[in-house]
Amino acid sequence: MKPIKHTVRRFYKIGLGIITMLVIFWFSIGLFVAKGERPLANGKFPYVIVLGAGVKGETPSLILKYRIEAAARYGKQFPETTFILSGGQGKGEAITEAEAMRRGMRAAGIAADRLLLEDQSTSTTENLAFSKRLLPDSENQVSIVTSDFHLYRARKEAEQLNLRSDAIPAETPLSGVLRYGMRERVAIIVKYFQ
Repeated sequence: MKPIKHTVRRFYKIGLGIITMLVIFWFSIGLFVAKGERPLANGKFPYVIVLGAGVKGETPSLILKYRIEAAARYGKQFPETTFILSGGQGKGEAITEAEAMRRGMRAAGIAADRLLLEDQSTSTTENLAFSKRLLPDSENQVSIVTSDFHLYRARKEAEQLNLRSDAIPAETPLSGVLRYGMRERVAIIVKYFQ
């Protein structure tokens, strides 16, 4: 009987140790994620890159809807900014993410001449690299609109492209906080080891 109790205790301690490490990991990476939201954009950069997210048919996903809303609010606050709407067309998408954002921004009252479309990208890296091509050669400062959980990695990607950036965080829908938060933490770790 004693060997069984000893084995159970040992597995219990190992399990508790693993859970503790996962909690520490979750919160440690969370500090990096939160760091991505600073500094907040204040209108000093003339170009804003809005990163795409899924479209269902022609309807923006909730994540994309929140990004469009954040960009439109910023556009009304700083009417001199130009937006680069970045996102290609994925599976199940009848239109590009860039086109879905254009429609949403126009519906929110943002003038068409302030909207540039980048409609070929399929990843965060491509969003930023392809959007950079639309910037004037002399411009290397942008504001980035994306979900709050995604800002850290997006801004790190921008930094690798020699783009200085500040942040315009879009809220994450409550239903996606855990799922997207976990996925982003894994993406940060994968990016770190590349």
